[in-house]
Amino acid sequence: MAHHTLKKSYESLEQRLNRFPQGAPPSELLHQILQILFTEREAELVSLLPIKPFTPEMASKLWKLPLSETEKILDTLADKAILLDTEQDGKQRYILPPPMAGFIEFSLMRLRGDVDQKLLAELYYQYITVEEDFIRSLMLETETSVGRVFVQEPVLPMDNTLQVLDFERASHIMKSASHIGVGMCYCRHKKQHLGMACDAPMDICMTFNNTANSLINHGFARRIDSEECIDLLHLAYEHNLVQFGENVRQNVTFICNCCGCCCEALTAARKFGFLQPVATTNYLPEVDEGCTGCGKCVSVCPVGALSLVSANDPKNKNRKIVKIDESVCLGCGVCVNNCPQKLLHLKPRDQRVITPVNSAHRTVLMAIEKGMLQNLIFDNHALWNHRVMAAILGVILKLPPVKQIMASKQMKSKYLDRLLSKMKI
Repeated sequence: MAHHTLKKSYESLEQRLNRFPQGAPPSELLHQILQILFTEREAELVSLLPIKPFTPEMASKLWKLPLSETEKILDTLADKAILLDTEQDGKQRYILPPPMAGFIEFSLMRLRGDVDQKLLAELYYQYITVEEDFIRSLMLETETSVGRVFVQEPVLPMDNTLQVLDFERASHIMKSASHIGVGMCYCRHKKQHLGMACDAPMDICMTFNNTANSLINHGFARRIDSEECIDLLHLAYEHNLVQFGENVRQNVTFICNCCGCCCEALTAARKFGFLQPVATTNYLPEVDEGCTGCGKCVSVCPVGALSLVSANDPKNKNRKIVKIDESVCLGCGVCVNNCPQKLLHLKPRDQRVITPVNSAHRTVLMAIEKGMLQNLIFDNHALWNHRVMAAILGVILKLPPVKQIMASKQMKSKYLDRLLSKMKI
């Protein structure tokens, strides 16, 4: 019976995680991961938490526990970086971040003795990289991506021939952030435990704003200023790392400096590049005449978007030039930065990549694309009538367009009307 109760607690937690668009497909490996990160009681309590930010008073009501005991549990969960805490309008608020980008990364962003990080690393590798269900669910099931690539700023032309907006510059994110934290690279730390890590810098994972402040306060990141952060950015450029951050324009919470060998996002981009698992920049490299085919750019491309092909030169049949697969290219600019002859330059993509305004905008888009919008609108599964309404709305969202309009009129809901108008049919 005890074993059954234990399993039920973690199954409830899995169900809670999958009410969010960035969920985690259930599996035995996920069950083992959650058992390391959460105690049985924590799993049971966290499974009752809402998706949106909540106060200790709300958690106390949901948990049916005294406020003082609730606050202690919330602080313990924040100390483990399972919850993020912040202050809004003078009130303490908490939120359960998604598995990724979220508490999976946080668990390996510092050295710690309260969990078996080597075992975690092995389980993460099997669950995320080998099984692939998780990475497919995270990156391939929606048009809207969790993360986006930033262009390497040193290769941007000085003559303003490219229109580069502020939110496309990692340096602008750093200069405008209210808080900045730096921690250990989750991906390389994980590969280090597996004996597979490269020699790229480890302490270079950047977090910003309220997320950074929470991680700093609980010892998962070190507080730095924008000047040191930009120094780290240039260190990343020197090591040919790709800047991969949150896919929003405002209040970016993270920028990872990724290598092609360890980073899960870039690994997914190599495996499923034609499906565009990550949002690219608005730029593409272009080869100038005179390319010598030295291959330097090919060797540094993190996703294998460049190759050497015959130049079809009748005077030199062995001559090679670079070919760019634009369907795979991230537009990061690493190749441009490494061309010894300066014969690569950036050009704008034919169609601009649309970046969501903020995390709420991105989450709603992902929820619509996954058919999970009802989970966000009716975010209190403790109430039976909300569950019923969520189920009804779930059905409406799957109806043909004409019937969606009819349903909206029958409900006399301008809000639903606006939601349905944004759906991609």
